[in-house]
Amino acid sequence: MSGKAYEKKLLKLQTELCYLQDWVRETGARIVIVLEGRDTAGKGGLIKRMTERVSPRTFRVVALTAPNERERTKLYLQRYIEHFPAAGEIVIFDRSWYNRAGVERVMGYTPEKDVEKFLQNVPKFENWLVESGIILIKLWLEVGKDEQDRRFRQRVEDPLRQWKLSPMDVKSYSRWYDYSRARDAMFEATSRSPAFWYVVNSDDKKRARLNGIKHILSQIPYKKVKRPKVHLGKRSNKHRYDDKLKTQKVKLVREVY
Repeated sequence: MSGKAYEKKLLKLQTELCYLQDWVRETGARIVIVLEGRDTAGKGGLIKRMTERVSPRTFRVVALTAPNERERTKLYLQRYIEHFPAAGEIVIFDRSWYNRAGVERVMGYTPEKDVEKFLQNVPKFENWLVESGIILIKLWLEVGKDEQDRRFRQRVEDPLRQWKLSPMDVKSYSRWYDYSRARDAMFEATSRSPAFWYVVNSDDKKRARLNGIKHILSQIPYKKVKRPKVHLGKRSNKHRYDDKLKTQKVKLVREVY
């Protein structure tokens, strides 16, 4: 896909996201979007395109770090529920409670019996969310083995991308098939009504972003909200003064370009 065609399609979808934003604010809807996938699958790129033209007060991105000592004593799902949307909000989880079924399982951070218990109970939790009125959308971004290798090499060699390469990424790189088995088990246990998993092929980043946004929009019954026409009126000259005189004692930034 050419850059020009991609930008044209992206702009249309971002316009729809703005319409969605108006509808969410108007109706008080609550939406949770879960984004999962292997390292380098393109979650960050999709989130950036989804949020770059909407308000961060409506679209909130949650990317939790490893739990601290206090958080480890909480119920596992508790630290995620704290970030759930209030009326008129959309929360995007850049990785979510499914860490337990993925990285925690593969890396051996959680006992297998706890993982199995999680997989058994999380559909009940998600069913409760939907029954409570939350729109829950779960996306898995699937990157191929060769493409992941290429993206990892980019992160190793490019100083502008090295911040994306965490010690955890390096540890997990060699465990491709362990992650594949963990993914399959997660789908088997948790892809069920009313919260199915949907897979987006992300080898082509541009198409993945377009397909991801389009799918998310298709899962929400939003409508374009009619907005009243805005009239700016005229500026008042009352109490006017010379702006230049007020800045004489303020140092100006020296132009360098």
